[in-house]
Amino acid sequence: MNIFQHLHTHPEISWKETETTAYITELLKKEGIFVSLFDDCTGLIAEIGNGKPIVAVRADIDALWQEVDGIFQANHSCGHDAHMSIVIGAILQLKNQVTNGTVRFIFQPAEETGSGALKMVEKGIVDDVDYLFGIHLRPIEELPFGKVTPSVHHGAVTFLTGKIIGDDAHGARPHQGTNAIDIISVINEQLKLVHFSPFEPYSVKMTYVEAGGQSLNIIPGTAKFGLDVRAQKNSVLLDMQKIIEKKIHQLSHLFEVKIETEWLDFTPGAEVDTEAEELLRQSILDYGGREMLADPLITSGSDDFHFYTIKRPKIKASMMGIGADLKPGLHHPKMSFDPRAIQIGADILASAVLNALKK
Repeated sequence: MNIFQHLHTHPEISWKETETTAYITELLKKEGIFVSLFDDCTGLIAEIGNGKPIVAVRADIDALWQEVDGIFQANHSCGHDAHMSIVIGAILQLKNQVTNGTVRFIFQPAEETGSGALKMVEKGIVDDVDYLFGIHLRPIEELPFGKVTPSVHHGAVTFLTGKIIGDDAHGARPHQGTNAIDIISVINEQLKLVHFSPFEPYSVKMTYVEAGGQSLNIIPGTAKFGLDVRAQKNSVLLDMQKIIEKKIHQLSHLFEVKIETEWLDFTPGAEVDTEAEELLRQSILDYGGREMLADPLITSGSDDFHFYTIKRPKIKASMMGIGADLKPGLHHPKMSFDPRAIQIGADILASAVLNALKK
């Protein structure tokens, strides 16, 4: 718990996890674990053993930037402090048990921006990996304490920023311009007409609007907006993007204004390998029996963990979901959970790694 308390009370935001990287590095080196750092970013790699197979474990290390009790600050409200603690606990268990193969622990920066996993892929960290395990605490409405799932099926997500570019007009002369707020309203209504099969989970909604100023007698010709776009399947998300682009293009012609758009921060949906999932399932059964084992979890959230398998399809990967009575919810500034979940996660993860090495 001392490790968790330190990590919990020293949160750092994406790409600025300098002290977190230093703390984990020093801790693991004292335990005799081989550690390597990066010269152009935060995060670290720790390894035990040598040769094949290579089993990798990923822990995300960044915190969110959010308002807590009226003050904006870094805050571990997504459980990454617990994820690091679980993986460190697994390392301490495994350091004298690995007799064949290599176990690579990826302490990855910038999960919250959706770019950390891509950086690790770019550096070749997973090019030779056979199995990859991830972990994530789950909110209480998904899994209560004492339940663990061998796979979390995240959805795909991306964001769109848009800007309507036109001329302002006097409030008494609306015919001299096009009200950007009217265009925003029509875009929002058109989004409600994006339809797919009811068997496909998906959503698109406007989450940001900026238009006008302090002068209430000016009709704004320019406005900014933002969309949150999600689907359980990567293919559905791609189709949604095409439909949204088409609708915005048509509205640009209809209103005779320029509308600039840009897609940001695509995070893919999960591609779960059945063999990796089975290794985690068996480890959960061995540890806590059928009472602990939960079904695979489908969630609308997202995680950049799945870039590893999208970019390197040969990797056999699955993310374990750990019930921890986490509430009120992920990303809530006052999120809390049952700390006993840390030991459970570390024990099951260590078992799954050893079973994968036997493969």
